[in-house]
Amino acid sequence: MSARATFVPTPRAALLVAAAAPVALLLAVFVPGSWAAAPALGTAVLALVVIDALLAGRAEDVRLTIIPDVEVGEEGWLQLFARFSGGLRSQVHCAIASDERLLAGGRSEAALFRLEDGAWQVAIGYRPTRRGTGEIEELWLRWAGPLGLGARQIRKPVEQDVRVWPNLAPVRSPALQTFLKDSQFGLIARRMRGEGTMFEALAEFQPGMDKRRIDWKSSARHAHLYAKEYEAERNNQIVFAFDCGQAMCEPVDGLPRIDRAVTAALTTSYVALKGGDRVALFGFAARPELFTPFVTDARDFRRLQQAAAGLDYHAQEPNFTLALATLAGRLQRRSLIVVFSDFTDPTSAQLMIESIGRLAARHLVLFVTMHDEELEHMAQDDPQDLQRLAMAVSADALLRQRALVLSQLRQLGVDVIEAPYGRIGTRLIDAYLAIKRKGAIG
Repeated sequence: MSARATFVPTPRAALLVAAAAPVALLLAVFVPGSWAAAPALGTAVLALVVIDALLAGRAEDVRLTIIPDVEVGEEGWLQLFARFSGGLRSQVHCAIASDERLLAGGRSEAALFRLEDGAWQVAIGYRPTRRGTGEIEELWLRWAGPLGLGARQIRKPVEQDVRVWPNLAPVRSPALQTFLKDSQFGLIARRMRGEGTMFEALAEFQPGMDKRRIDWKSSARHAHLYAKEYEAERNNQIVFAFDCGQAMCEPVDGLPRIDRAVTAALTTSYVALKGGDRVALFGFAARPELFTPFVTDARDFRRLQQAAAGLDYHAQEPNFTLALATLAGRLQRRSLIVVFSDFTDPTSAQLMIESIGRLAARHLVLFVTMHDEELEHMAQDDPQDLQRLAMAVSADALLRQRALVLSQLRQLGVDVIEAPYGRIGTRLIDAYLAIKRKGAIG
């Protein structure tokens, strides 16, 4: 071991000293001649602490295993292994310091358990709360002697980075993989037939088909009703635009809204790439932050994941006018633009509406936002006192303003998805498939 161990008393030793202090005080009061017993008692406790620490043995091997990559909101693990030479140990504890995005409060403590071969081990679980790169900074290891009075402690710098990626659990889910495999435009690359714009083939007319699709010339020629089938267009351009401003950085159930949005967007991106479309990511706050090239193949999906990992968090209001004007200027053809955002201020919401309205004049725009469950709970709360009544009235007014903003977006021809954070992914995929079947992008 390169780190040198120091001797430290344990909490048990502190309790022993605290218990001995009244005894020494009573001796000094009632038997003044025995005052020397108090220092002797303290010296005896100190000797026990040192002897017990010596009996704890030496740390021979201490290893901290860190998985360098983890997804935001998913469980990661730190594995600590320690082996000692000589002595007896009653307990072994560790503490780890890190970036706050990895460990809550930047610190975690745990007790190691003994293995059959005499080594000690523990696995510490954690859930990162933000994307980016966090650092495991330092490790403290303390092992106590057989009496539990004295312990040895080492402090070891770790300085190892952990990359926190966007969460792709929905992409790996068996449900989505089964859907992509078995659906009509899945991994086997069948053509997607439906309400698209590209003529595919003639099929025998069946009850329930749209009568407007009947090909009367072919039907007359074959003396049987035939209907036209269309193929949904491929190679559409889809841009996922992320508001990285203050409202989207607010947490919902422990994770920022922007991270919930990134997961939904990447899941839909994977479906879109499998369907033959092109996908790009755009991020903005006070100014445009990110605009990726269009990815055209599902095998390059990791490029989108890496780009999404770079979307930063900004405690500032987003500039929709600058951002969406910049985005519109870079798009050379009609595209589906999915805007993830949230709003609390009516003034900034009006600026957002105006910017999205200009974008919707040329492109197909889909606006995605999450239910504000906190406001809904406040508005529905039983007004037991004046303070709760005032909060309920204010929350209800904010919800009405929110509904008005979404209504104005719909009037501009913008499709709006408002759903709980756990459902925006599936709602977004459903909306994308419906738009694709209708051929509304091209």
